[in-house]
Amino acid sequence: MAVAQPRPSLKDKSVVSATASVFCYRGHKDYIIAKQAAEKLSATLNTNVTVTAGIHWDDIDEAGITAIIANSQELVNLIIEKIGAREGK
Repeated sequence: MAVAQPRPSLKDKSVVSATASVFCYRGHKDYIIAKQAAEKLSATLNTNVTVTAGIHWDDIDEAGITAIIANSQELVNLIIEKIGAREGK
C-alpha cells in the first residue's frame, strides 16, 4: 500500500510533484508499483491518493515482470485520462 500527497516540486516550485510512503510485506515487491502509481496519480491529479496492490505469480520470469510493470503504468494513465475527462481537465 502506498499513500501520496501532492507538493511543489523540489526542482521547480511551479510544478506539482508528490511524496509517498509505503507499507509492505517482507520479500514482496508490489509496493514498488503502488508507490509509483500513487506518486503519479497524486502529482497529476493534485490530490491525496492511496493505492493498494497485490501481485503474485509463482515462477514468473523477467518478461512477465516487465509486462506487469508496463500494464500497471498503462492502468494509471487510463485512470488519469478518465478522471481528467470527468473533471473537464
